[in-house]
Amino acid sequence: MVRHQVSLVLVGSIPTPKFFSNKKFRGGRTTRVCSVLELEAIRMLKKRELQDAQALYELMVHPDVFPFVRQKAYSYEEFLFLTKQTIEAEERGELISRTILDEWGAPIGTINLFDIQDGAGFLGTWLGKPYHGKGYNKPAKDAFFNELFYDLSIQTIFMRIRKINVRSTMAAEKLPYVSFANETRKSLLDEINAGQDLYNLYEISKDSYTIHTMRSVPSLAEERMEA
Repeated sequence: MVRHQVSLVLVGSIPTPKFFSNKKFRGGRTTRVCSVLELEAIRMLKKRELQDAQALYELMVHPDVFPFVRQKAYSYEEFLFLTKQTIEAEERGELISRTILDEWGAPIGTINLFDIQDGAGFLGTWLGKPYHGKGYNKPAKDAFFNELFYDLSIQTIFMRIRKINVRSTMAAEKLPYVSFANETRKSLLDEINAGQDLYNLYEISKDSYTIHTMRSVPSLAEERMEA
């Protein structure tokens, strides 16, 4: 039996961590053009697995991370149980959750879409403290958004960010496809601010993200318009 080899050719100029830029892919019998977004999705994200729980729990409990994690667990056993619940909830279509990996395939955080309803949901993501400011956040989001919008038929991603979370607020407002939604989604804002914590609301539509990717990677324009 003859194996059919496929080589990947990268296109586009989306910024990625250093560990992506040095990868080489050599020719085979078939060459398929692969966007940076697709490569990131292959390398950075995977579905949640119980075997990653210990490593993720140890990263999550850091005092600079824990207050901003939605699915809090106060012991490893509780985190393991929450991970199992998360996997089951995804099977029911209630959420989408991925483990973020570093260049060696080690778990470094999670990225999630919670409360899915009518093609929309709330983004929740965290990275372990040692990985802050190392270039992992943006490509992980790009890979996740690419999967949500073009593989899983999500139309809108909401981000609720605590007003005291300056780091996340600054990161969100740097993204060109993010819209400030406190006024345009006033009823939803009132709903999420019904408790003690106060949030700002941001929105990412499939259309705005598609326009962004088309500008960043022109060769994807036709593919995105067909999606």
